[in-house]
Amino acid sequence: MKTAANKGLAVERVAELAMQLGGRHLADYGATRSRHDFTQRQLMACLILRAYLKTTYRGVLELLAVSPPLRQRLGLGGKLPHFTTLQKFSARSKVLEIADAMIQTIGRAAGRQISEPSAAAMDATGLETTTASAHFQCRRGGQRRRWVKISAVVLCGSLLPLGLVMAWGPTNDKCQAQALIAKAQTAAVPDKLYADAGYDAEWIHVQCREQWGVESVIKAAVRRADGQLGGRWRSGMTDNYLKR
Repeated sequence: MKTAANKGLAVERVAELAMQLGGRHLADYGATRSRHDFTQRQLMACLILRAYLKTTYRGVLELLAVSPPLRQRLGLGGKLPHFTTLQKFSARSKVLEIADAMIQTIGRAAGRQISEPSAAAMDATGLETTTASAHFQCRRGGQRRRWVKISAVVLCGSLLPLGLVMAWGPTNDKCQAQALIAKAQTAAVPDKLYADAGYDAEWIHVQCREQWGVESVIKAAVRRADGQLGGRWRSGMTDNYLKR
């Protein structure tokens, strides 16, 4: 019961934060002649809850229907939006831009709280565009042509995001690195940035160390026959340095 209560409180806090951040980036209504049943930040908060709970449009509305405290956080009464309303709202091109701006706001707030030596980590992962598993698609003879690729920089420990870039995969991790680091630069200046060998490139070290002012720690991939590492900063990524 205690665990369920804590989870419910966490969901309510996510809803409250979504409403606060949405108010900074969204007008109340998308059109002057709309029915004005629900504000844009209420709809955006529903989408954020849907992503947080990893559920469907119907699923998040079913939760709202049985949770008066959650509806209160969103400023919703007895009337709830139809699932197609959420679906159409999520299809708008500006929704992703607004979500990115909200993430940047969280990142800058996290950056202002840094008072001790801190570190950040950079990595990427792929997300399926369908609920069908990769195993099921393989068994039915389908092919995975592309997927959603999320690249992120987060503060170690809290995992609060400093920057996020979304693209279509498969692509090399370095393809999104420049834009990703540029976003993180506007949020905070940690002491170190950790990344795996997928980000091994001299220009990434240069962007981190000379432009951002952050010590980049990236495992180098040996590409030369003599085993030497080229580049001013890459050459310093020795086993002893990485271990220390």
